[in-house]
Order: sequence, then structure tokens, then C-alpha cells
Amino acid sequence: MRIGLDVMGGDFAPVSTISGAVLALGELQPGDEVVLVGNEQVILTELEKHGVAPSRFKIVHANEVIEMGEHPTKAILKKPQSSIAVGFELLKHKQIEAFTSAGSSGAMLVGSIYSVNNIQGVIRPCTSALLPQEAGGVSLLVDVGTNPDAKPDVMYQFGLLGSIMAESVYKIENPRVALLNIGQEEEKGNLSTQAAFHLMKNARDFNFIGNIEGRDVLRNKADVIVCDGFTGNILLKNIEGMFRIMMKHGLTDDYFKRFNYEQYGGTPILGINSSVIVGHGISNDIAVKNMILLARDVHNAKVSHKIKRALAKVPGEIL
Repeated sequence: MRIGLDVMGGDFAPVSTISGAVLALGELQPGDEVVLVGNEQVILTELEKHGVAPSRFKIVHANEVIEMGEHPTKAILKKPQSSIAVGFELLKHKQIEAFTSAGSSGAMLVGSIYSVNNIQGVIRPCTSALLPQEAGGVSLLVDVGTNPDAKPDVMYQFGLLGSIMAESVYKIENPRVALLNIGQEEEKGNLSTQAAFHLMKNARDFNFIGNIEGRDVLRNKADVIVCDGFTGNILLKNIEGMFRIMMKHGLTDDYFKRFNYEQYGGTPILGINSSVIVGHGISNDIAVKNMILLARDVHNAKVSHKIKRALAKVPGEIL
């Protein structure tokens, strides 16, 4: 398969992105190809530093960059020669099967919707994050910032999208789906979570087990944890902040090392008609390598196809 990489995206690009692409060569299958999208001269200069022949990659020139602070929609339209916009053109015309970037997450979401569109029936695409569990394994937190004001029907779909992702990519059989709330009782929470619970408790499309509290998100209580993007983003960044403090003070063991974002590479945008992976803005070479490998795994797992098939079975009133 052909995996596109936005070489210019991320705080440490292009050094980290080219280094990550070179590392990925050692773990991809012979038939896999990484397509480097960005300033061609910059790419060639970085490859020369690694002593890697340009022929090991396909290079697609893009002479503009969408910066982190730019308005995503305006930037996509005003910079058609940016590495992100060019990458999505390749994806739209099936010149690549997956596209990855550690650049502007907003531009990646807008580009996904404009180029390959939402899967029919998906109200809002979403992103997720992996949470290492205390007794082993991982849980999927959905959403982590894409939809800060998610309504109950949208959160219902998060349960379905997260369940498909957990089962298809992380091989979790019949994933336990929980709703993040301020208590376990059905009547707990604000109006939005109460309404979401009401929809989810009757779900036949995924294995809903009820509410989960914040103190239990790392204790193997659920495989998919659903929340609006505002709550999910705060929770995720709080965990990231605690991890950095612990590393600074030398408080670590094999479990806490699993919170290192480098291991996971990024997150797919769930609910679109292709495979798009968004990496952390501070991605180093290891994170970029794992972002490329995650794109391969998401594509090979046919996540988008499985979401389409599942939505065709969901009762119309939920959508």
C-alpha cells in the first residue's frame, strides 16, 4: 500500500518526519511505499544526511506549509500547494491509500471532510487516544478534541466508531463501551450525558456497560470510553501533564513508560471514507515511524469499510 506523509507537519519537521520515514522502511512490507509530500529540495537534503537514496520513496513536491496557528478552513482553501492540501488531493484521487501528518489537526480534519467526505450516516468524525490500562492492554478514549460540543446522538455514534476501532485494530473482542460521567448511576451527569446514557443503554450495535468515573479510566473497567471532545481533551492533556512531571522526577516503571506518546504515533480520524492519521505536534522520529505503521494497520483492518457496514444496520432514529 501507499502511505502519504506530510513531511512539513509538526514542531520538529522536516528532521523528525524524514527520520521517521527512514525508520519505517525497516518495518514495512516489501509492497508498501511511503510517499513524501513537501518541499522536494528539503526532502532531498534530509535524505542525503541519512545516506538514503531518494528512490526508496516517492516524492511529491508541495511548496507551501499550513502553520499551526492558521484557521484550518481558510488555510486549506488559500494554500492549495501546501503539503496537507496536496496530500489530500493524492488521497482523493487514490494515488495513496492513507495520509499521515503531525501538522495542524484542524486542517487534517477539514481536509478529510473536503476530500474524502464523511461516511454516509456519520454525523461528526472523531478522534481517539489510547489509554494504557493498569492490568495490561489499552482502552480507547473517544473523542479527544474534535467535537467539543458533541450532542447525545453524536456520542452514541462515538460508541459505535470506537467499538469498531477497538475490535478491528486492537483485536479486543466484544469491546466494553462506557460513558465517562461524574457517577455510575444512570441519572448522573449533565443533560447531555443523561440523554446519551438513555440512547446508549438500549444499544444493540455495541456492548454498552454504563457510566464510568474519571478515577476508573485506567483500571480496566472499559475498552472504549466515550465523552465529548471538550472533556476528552482535558482528560488526555491532564494525563500527558502528569506523565511529564513523573518523568522529570524520575518516577517511572514499565507501566508508566507506556504513557509515552511516541509508542502510539497518532490517532485515526474515524468516520471518513479513507484512512487519515493525525500525529502529535511534538512528534519525534519514533512517533512519526509509529504514525506511518498505524496508518498501515488501520487501512489493512478496513476500518472505514466496517463502519459503513455497521451504520447500515443502525436504526434510523439514532442517526
